[in-house]
Amino acid sequence: MDMTNLIQYLIIAAVLVVISLVAVKLNKKNFNIEANKLITYLGGKDNIINAEYNMSRFKVILKDVSKANKEAIQKLGAKGIVEIDNQLKIIFGKNARQLKKYIEDII
Repeated sequence: MDMTNLIQYLIIAAVLVVISLVAVKLNKKNFNIEANKLITYLGGKDNIINAEYNMSRFKVILKDVSKANKEAIQKLGAKGIVEIDNQLKIIFGKNARQLKKYIEDII
């Protein structure tokens, strides 16, 4: 392999790394926006007593479950919502763990 080909491969690799980093940063930013929307749809941070996750499920205990906008939560990507007393169990898939951590940082 001559020096010109090596330089071309290095440039292509560098461009791919930059594109990957930008994509990861955009996904993280979008995730924070979505998590903030979720907090709003749960009735605000003052309405959230506790948040937990188990595998793909995100469980949140609310002061007033009637303040939660379940339809809007579904539009955020929830695959299902179960309401039991003052709890919502929301199936979010792989994002459940991230949501719990993000919400814990806020409340």
